[in-house]
Amino acid sequence: MTVVSIEMGALGSVSALLERPPGAWLIYVLAHGAGAGMRHKFLESMAAALADRGVATLRYQFPYMEAGLKRPDSPRVAEAAVEAAVRRAAESTPDLPIIAGGKSFGGRMTSGAAARGLLPGVRGLAFLGFPLHPPGQPGIQRADHLDQVNVPMLFLQGTRDTFAKLDLLEPVCRRLDPRATLHLIEGGDHSFSVPKSSGRSASGVLSELADTLVRWARPLVPGTVPA
Repeated sequence: MTVVSIEMGALGSVSALLERPPGAWLIYVLAHGAGAGMRHKFLESMAAALADRGVATLRYQFPYMEAGLKRPDSPRVAEAAVEAAVRRAAESTPDLPIIAGGKSFGGRMTSGAAARGLLPGVRGLAFLGFPLHPPGQPGIQRADHLDQVNVPMLFLQGTRDTFAKLDLLEPVCRRLDPRATLHLIEGGDHSFSVPKSSGRSASGVLSELADTLVRWARPLVPGTVPA
């Protein structure tokens, strides 16, 4: 793993972690959620699981997290960070096709950047728990911009996620068909934690997330062998 810097012009720079396994065939530009940075255990575990499957990752900080602040950046600043991170991935691994996305807030800011045409060359977007609405405030306004995203999108979502009621998210994905793919983690919450009664382990859930992402991404990269 390599620590790198991402330059954002007048907005300064942020730090990032580049992990490229041997035989990598893809890089995932992976943004963190609103409350935890790029070294959060879930993102570290996800990056490790993807590395085992030949997927490189670039995890990076949003400017507010880099500065140690609690209040997330405005969408324009966050989307500029996504744009800069994708550009850095292209510079660091020019031989690897790129997908982008992230956990919750990070995924939503990535889709906002894509909708504004800031991510040329990105093959697809993968969301690890898309925050369709705040808990207890159901709505679909946060999905309006997805109509302007012209690449395939993967929604990895827990069935108990209070940030995305399924009776709202499923119609959104149908509206976006065929660009949208929805994969549900049975019993998963917004952090993909499942009840003990499910009999499933955290590692098993992580494997399902990584395997699903790889299966979805393979057709986006011509010449790769299906998993």
